Amino acid sequence: MPPVAIVAIVAIVAIAACALAFAFFVVWLLQLRTCNANMIDPAWAAGIGMVAIFVAIAGTGAVANRIVVAIGGAAWGSRLTVHLWRRNYRKPEDPRYRQFRDNWGRSATRNLFWLFQLQALTALLLAVAFFVPASSMQAASRARILGAAAVWAVAVGGEALADRQLARFIADENHRGQVLSVGLWRYSRHPNYFFECLHWLAYTVLSIGLPWGWLTVTPPLLMAWLLMKVSGLPLLEARLAATRAGYSDYMRTTSPLIPWPPTRSASAHDERH
Repeated sequence: MPPVAIVAIVAIVAIAACALAFAFFVVWLLQLRTCNANMIDPAWAAGIGMVAIFVAIAGTGAVANRIVVAIGGAAWGSRLTVHLWRRNYRKPEDPRYRQFRDNWGRSATRNLFWLFQLQALTALLLAVAFFVPASSMQAASRARILGAAAVWAVAVGGEALADRQLARFIADENHRGQVLSVGLWRYSRHPNYFFECLHWLAYTVLSIGLPWGWLTVTPPLLMAWLLMKVSGLPLLEARLAATRAGYSDYMRTTSPLIPWPPTRSASAHDERH
C-alpha cells in the first residue's frame, strides 16, 4: 500500500476517533443535567452510522466498496437509532445505568465519563468493518457484494422483527411481569442480539479476498463477546431472573443467542402466560 494511502487511512481513523470521543462527551454532559444515561444507546448507534458515511466519503478505496459501506452502515444505524430513541426517550433510566450509579456512589460522575468514552472506543473498533473495505483499492466481487447484502438483509430484518415483537409484548399490560417466549423469542432468549452480531458479519463477507480483510472478523466477534459476557446477557438476565416468574426456566430451555428449537414443547412455554 502506498505511503500516501496509509497516511489517509490513519487520518480517517483519527478523525473518526476524535469525533466519537467528542460526541460521547456531549452525551455525558447531557446526562449530568438529566441524571439519565439512556441516550447513550441511540447515540452509540447514530455515531457508528455516521462513521460509516464519513468513511465512505473520505475513503480512498474502490467506489463499489464505499457505496456498500455507506448504505449498509447508514441504514443499519438509522433504524437502530430510531428504535432506541423511541424506547429510551423520556423513560426512566435503564436499570443497568441506575445500578452503576448506586454501586459507584460519589465516583459515579467520573466513572460514567469513562464508561461513555469506552462506548466511543467500542464504536471505533466495530468500525473496522467499514475501514477495511472502504480503504481497499481492490473492489469486492459482485458475488461478495450480493452475499454481504443477503446477510445484511437477514440480519437487519431479523433484528427489526425481534424488536417489534418485544415492543408489542411489553406494550400489552396483560403481559406485565410475564416472559416473552413466542415468535423469534421462542428459539432464542435474545434474537435481537443474535441478528445484531450477524449484521457485522455482512462486512466480513464483503471483505473476503481484500487486503486486511481478515480484520473484519473482529467486529462480529467483539459484538458477540460484549453481548454474551459484558453488558448484554449478564446484567439483563440477572435482573429478569430475579423479577420475572418463569424466566429461570426459560433460560434452561431456550438458547441464549443462536436461534434453536427449545428443549421443551411449545405448550410448556405457553404455561407461563
